[in-house]
Amino acid sequence: MSARRVILFHGTGATPEACWYPWIAERLRARGYLVEVPHHPGINVEPIAEFLPGLLAAHTLDDETILIGHSGGAALLLAVLEHLDVVVPQAILVAGYATPPNDEDEPVLQETYDWHRIRSHVQDLWFLNSVTDMFGCDADHGRAMFDRLGGTLVIRDDDHFVDDTLPLLDRIIPDPA
Repeated sequence: MSARRVILFHGTGATPEACWYPWIAERLRARGYLVEVPHHPGINVEPIAEFLPGLLAAHTLDDETILIGHSGGAALLLAVLEHLDVVVPQAILVAGYATPPNDEDEPVLQETYDWHRIRSHVQDLWFLNSVTDMFGCDADHGRAMFDRLGGTLVIRDDDHFVDDTLPLLDRIIPDPA
């Protein structure tokens, strides 16, 4: 068995230093996780069919890997989960969406999803969405994913979750076994 790992995928146009990413990485490392917060500038820029194979090849995703995605990175997790060959213990989609949240181009989205396949590749699935999201990744988007996939849906009033901390996320992720 490998060490418990967390991979956090940033949002569209963001970097690993944005919002709460450094904070949660530090908190999880202190709890014993191996944490990766890679910079993928192609998230939601390159078409998902072109972007996904390289991303999957660049990361070790196994049954000890927890996945976190924010905004475009959360939408990316839907494709990642659909194309995995393993079952991950947990995936958390923060300000996620499966359909365009606004009138911007969304190359991170697939035209269709195999919802059963996505759900079969994650044990514990969480959606954190807000009633007030400046980019439209709101509670309705969280509810639509929850209705298709189950899991746990948390609705907050936290805009797009861009603060320097996200204590709820720290509480959701269990201590490594």
